[in-house]
Amino acid sequence: MAGTANKAMALVASPAEAAQAAEAMLRERYDFVPLDRAELVIALGGDGFLLQTLHDMLEGGRIAPVFGMNRGTVGFLMNEWRIQHLEERVAAAKAVSVAPLAMEAVTVEGQTVADAAINEVSLLRETRQTAWIEISVNGRVVLPELVCDGVLVATPAGSTAYNLSAQGPILPLGSNLVALTPISPFRPRRWRGALIPDELNILLRVLDPLKRPVSAVADQLEVRDVATVEVRVDRSRALTLLFDPEHALDERITMEQFAV
Repeated sequence: MAGTANKAMALVASPAEAAQAAEAMLRERYDFVPLDRAELVIALGGDGFLLQTLHDMLEGGRIAPVFGMNRGTVGFLMNEWRIQHLEERVAAAKAVSVAPLAMEAVTVEGQTVADAAINEVSLLRETRQTAWIEISVNGRVVLPELVCDGVLVATPAGSTAYNLSAQGPILPLGSNLVALTPISPFRPRRWRGALIPDELNILLRVLDPLKRPVSAVADQLEVRDVATVEVRVDRSRALTLLFDPEHALDERITMEQFAV
């Protein structure tokens, strides 16, 4: 990636033993600066830790490119762990821009909770009762009543995560779409979701929220007993992930469509 050579790097690591050991090895070999002075960030851990690192940036207001190395389990969003040639790898990395979702949830008691999601915003039933959810797009009701276990809105970067497990579509990066995917739909039985242009707002309204309570989850933040949830793509806070050219996220997402 042009412009990343000789950038001041910060190093963060998950509490996992493998990540802590990798951090110690890197600190012996390379120079790092505190996060508040960093021009890019090296993150050691798994996908969950990378998402938390990105969320911390969004909350802190200081956003820098992130080069993750896998010291977790799946590591779909991470590069391969190697101690050698880190500076050269970062300089040659391919940059991928990821725009987060902005969620604004209003609870039945009237509390408003706003948060961002890099992967997805999901609504999930809280009890044995199915959820009843009305779906609107840009102020127009497009589905008056979805009876289901839940429904989610996924970004292209998150389309291979929970969305794919719920039988949602894989979205190529740069598709300018989000996936609106039901979770175990009961009615309408044949509705399997929709692709929504990412400049449109999605409003999810819980029907009968007292008898059929629903929670909203933005990546890792859960809001209980929601009445409405508005979701939109926030391009003003786009994040940058760095990948080895042979391991780029956009190519891996494309190849996931052929996984069996």
